[in-house]
Amino acid sequence: MNKRERDSHPVSRGRFKSGYIALVGLPNVGKSTLLNRLLDYPVSIVASRPQTTRHRILGILNGRGYQALFLDTPGILKPCYKLQEMMEKEIELALRDADIVLLVVDATRPDISGVGSLAKRNSIVVINKIDKVEKKTLLPIAQRLAGQGFDNVHMISALKGSGVEELKAAVIDSLPDGEPFYPPLMISERPERFFVAEIIREVIFNRYGEEVPYATTVVIEDFRERPGRKDYINAVIYVERNSQRAIIIGNNGQAIKRVGAAARRRIEQFLDRPVYLELRVKVAEAWRKNEQFIQKYIYKR
Repeated sequence: MNKRERDSHPVSRGRFKSGYIALVGLPNVGKSTLLNRLLDYPVSIVASRPQTTRHRILGILNGRGYQALFLDTPGILKPCYKLQEMMEKEIELALRDADIVLLVVDATRPDISGVGSLAKRNSIVVINKIDKVEKKTLLPIAQRLAGQGFDNVHMISALKGSGVEELKAAVIDSLPDGEPFYPPLMISERPERFFVAEIIREVIFNRYGEEVPYATTVVIEDFRERPGRKDYINAVIYVERNSQRAIIIGNNGQAIKRVGAAARRRIEQFLDRPVYLELRVKVAEAWRKNEQFIQKYIYKR
């Protein structure tokens, strides 16, 4: 996955800086929106509901004299089933690799319970969604964070972009000296089929209510580039119960057709080429509690 090399925020000539930056925080604080804003590219899927991100997703920001490796992570929560336990491991792996930790806090609900130990790390607290609160409420939040050992605080709106360039400059300034880990035109190490599955899942999260999106996962069974023709993509949407399958499909298949049309448009925009997308819906009972299923189809460990 490539994108043109950035020239902003150059470091001193002759030096090169590189390192990993973990974005961590509670569910739905805007970590994925922030990553996409930092990269100016939609690497992570975004939905209005929490727990959309399930993977540790690498986004690479290349610039003159630096390479910043951002790791988006699932939201911090107490695991209730096997999938959430493995999501928690994704956070642990990101923190293990991180040179810098961006602790993202929602200004509308500034809770950092359970992450106080991160104050001992090279951490930057990012108070996000400042566009949704009155300015007078922000200083007390920053003071409370400082009292818990977090004195490097940035206030931003990832959605609107305010404060993000200043945050980006602070991150680049904090990177350790080092050689690049990836080629300069790469923006993520994930294959196209991973992003295609995520796009389909994003459409499902944004189109269905209640529990249904959480009980779904998407597996790409076939992805073929066909020169001179549309790429062929065969994707399976797994759910846990027959009743959920019926909801995904809808009356006379109308709901799944709408999902397919919306996903195809997003995939074609992402890949910059036409695709033929075929969707099927299958039941895998209680797959979120099935470690073998999760390892085989989601984390592939």
